[in-house]
Amino acid sequence: MTNSVIQGLPRWTLAVPPLAFLVLVGTWHRDLGALLLILVCLGLGAAVIAAVHHAEVVAHRVGEPFGTLILALAVTVIEVALIVTLMASGGEKAASLARDTVFAAVMITCNGILGLALVVGSLRHRVQEFRVQASYSALSVTTALVTLSLVLPTFTTSAEGPRFSSAQLAFAGVTSLVLYGVFVFIQTIRHRDYFLPVAADGAVDEDEDHHAAAPSGRTALLSLGLLFVCLISVVGLAKTVSPRLESAVESAGAPLAVVGVVIALLVLLPETVAAVRAALRNRLQTSVNLALGSALASIGLTIPAIAVASIWLSGPLVLGLGGKEMVLFALTVVTGLFTLSTGRATLLQGAVHLAVFSAFLFLAVSP
Repeated sequence: MTNSVIQGLPRWTLAVPPLAFLVLVGTWHRDLGALLLILVCLGLGAAVIAAVHHAEVVAHRVGEPFGTLILALAVTVIEVALIVTLMASGGEKAASLARDTVFAAVMITCNGILGLALVVGSLRHRVQEFRVQASYSALSVTTALVTLSLVLPTFTTSAEGPRFSSAQLAFAGVTSLVLYGVFVFIQTIRHRDYFLPVAADGAVDEDEDHHAAAPSGRTALLSLGLLFVCLISVVGLAKTVSPRLESAVESAGAPLAVVGVVIALLVLLPETVAAVRAALRNRLQTSVNLALGSALASIGLTIPAIAVASIWLSGPLVLGLGGKEMVLFALTVVTGLFTLSTGRATLLQGAVHLAVFSAFLFLAVSP
């Protein structure tokens, strides 16, 4: 035991949460100059990384697939809080922020994170295996949620554009929550073995973290508390920096949808790191769980939260996707079906997903 570790946690993971919170308190409702802006951005990035570290500690304590579920939920809480916070102060400009952020999260997870994990893992291990039952289940629920929540509003009879009526939004929110709840039940209880990593002999690998001892209950509880502090800091710091972000996007002449993409990229960066690390350890099933589970949590929890928040949020709420986004989503579903149908991943499959993700990023900036 070195003096850089306290109760099983590195010192930086103990220091970052309170420091990030102090940065939030010191910059709240202040005009950000160059130095303060840099400080806020550093605090925001450090808080996100620390949040994921503490989520992983808790995840290691409870085991798989609960671990990836906790990580996905932690990231989604950040995303939902950011969306609601920015919509509350954004007015008309934030009408499509929820749609843009959720769709960006789906594209990042199903193409960016999954594709990167496939590429990195196949470069080291040539061919990796995962479970078709789990992957297909997650993809089918994701497809249904995106279609019901983001595609259907474009085709409703609303005279105000691609929006849901209050009753339709309530139905979409309840349906999203129920479907996500059923998926979590299947993942953690009914068919938990589907979501466990594949061992070298093709059997279920119950002990994914057999090389490291699980943290104590005290350490896990400490990480849980620090995770909560990190989440508060991330939400507050993102709210602080959001006006500068929107101004920068407008000054660059880019569409406001880029704001949603940036938010999604920010909150999903830790998921990306975790998925790549799992792929490098030849735990591709964990990478798939992280990618598709994050997509499910993003839309399955964001839409209900937005539906509830719309009660007191002023201004319109645009959820319907445009034609370009629908084409990209259809391509993502078809590509995902081909990728996940064999249970074996290669470099080519990862390259295809990254190509679709690159197209999404390019068209977001240059529509």
